[in-house]
Amino acid sequence: MGSFLSFRGFILGLLCLNVSVGFVIGIGVNWGTQDTHAIPPATVVKMIKDNGIQKVKLFDADYNILNALSKSGLQVMVGIPNEMLSDLSKSVAAAENWVAKNISSHVSNGVDIRYAAVGNEPLLSTFNGSFLTTIFPALQNVQSALIKAGLSNQVKVTIPLNADVYDSGSSDKPSDGDFRADTKDLMVEIVKFLSDNGAAFTVNIYPFISLYLNPNFPVDYAFFNGYSTPIDDNGKIYENVFDANHDTLVWALQKNGYGNLSIIVGEIGWPTDGDRNANLQYAQRFNQGFMTRIKNNVGTPMRPGPVDAYLFSLVDEDAKSIQPGNFERHWGLFYFDGTPKYQLSLGTANALVGASGVQYLAKKWCVLSSSANLDDPQVALSVSYACANADCTSLGYGTSCGNLDIKGNISYAFNSYYQIHDQLDTACKFPNLSTVTTSDPSTGDCKFRIMIQPYDTSSSSPNGRVRAPGKPVCIFLFVFVLLFTIM
Repeated sequence: MGSFLSFRGFILGLLCLNVSVGFVIGIGVNWGTQDTHAIPPATVVKMIKDNGIQKVKLFDADYNILNALSKSGLQVMVGIPNEMLSDLSKSVAAAENWVAKNISSHVSNGVDIRYAAVGNEPLLSTFNGSFLTTIFPALQNVQSALIKAGLSNQVKVTIPLNADVYDSGSSDKPSDGDFRADTKDLMVEIVKFLSDNGAAFTVNIYPFISLYLNPNFPVDYAFFNGYSTPIDDNGKIYENVFDANHDTLVWALQKNGYGNLSIIVGEIGWPTDGDRNANLQYAQRFNQGFMTRIKNNVGTPMRPGPVDAYLFSLVDEDAKSIQPGNFERHWGLFYFDGTPKYQLSLGTANALVGASGVQYLAKKWCVLSSSANLDDPQVALSVSYACANADCTSLGYGTSCGNLDIKGNISYAFNSYYQIHDQLDTACKFPNLSTVTTSDPSTGDCKFRIMIQPYDTSSSSPNGRVRAPGKPVCIFLFVFVLLFTIM
């Protein structure tokens, strides 16, 4: 793709949706679970409905979440992680077992499952072809299993794909679009299969990533108003990168004989922290602009009319990998505790409605002791350890806590570790450096948050899910720069 259409997504994939199975006007949302402390599923389901959201995408078949969605009236998309593709590709029996356990049993329990999403952006260029030989056989076997279970008319298969499976070469014009050369033959096979089975093409589109990767990218082109030099593609006018990217896919499908295949936008959104372009103002501008288009059925120049889409994402996930960037943990419309981040009109709700009845830990924080010696070699080691086992992605240039001094940075790291580890006394025992306080150290936009009460998934789930914070990549280098470039 040209510079305006260059998407090399790092974002975790999403599930998909099929218009022909029962299109519902309204917005969907991705419900991710890479967190250290989950809001109880029943509380999340209520929050989703309170906000007028009608469809939910899941990245796996979480028993507790699916159970909470029973008889909720929400349409559900269930995901299959990439690590399962190999087994599913080799065995129809494995696919049948997966469908029986994760689709049939929940459908019979009143969960309105409409889609089985096979894999998560498996053809992403950064995967270096790891799933090239398994994704299509897995897709076929899951479809066969759905047919055998008598569910193929209700539940459709799809593959959530990153926008990097297509491009327009060196051009900025969508009409030059086609599938990526190294995967084109496979993509045509997949597209034919989706078409033959009444399914849809699911694509994840992230204008934020264009801005993140290219400092010269025109900021206004990432949004839905204000761009002064639109692209004229043979009379089709493109005033934003979403339309241009989407219609590059339309042209790729058309050139390969499937111009009428339904398209679902599996992921679209804007992060609020972790990068200079990830902030509340930009996120509100982008998401409200997109929602206005959804409500008005604007569509794109090549596909006018309703757009079927799922916002990414519902709540922040503090255990996601930050290898793509620190912004990865901040895509939510809501903070980790279900508190709305900004004003946004979704569905029938005129403003975001937060989670109700969320329980918090005590109002206390772990901070740098006033008697601590900043020259102590334990400082850097302690901060590195805290950030590697907690979440320091709100620290650094252009972030919500970017204006803290060195003492503030240290305190933030200590408190993040303390909260994520449930305020255990031992979690605020950094050697001669830390102390517990009941005075909120938050300042301005930088919030030292109190963790919510832990929700134990193991008691009701047959497979109990273990929650643990992720280990950020190159965290020591991050901490070194953080501590010593601002002294």
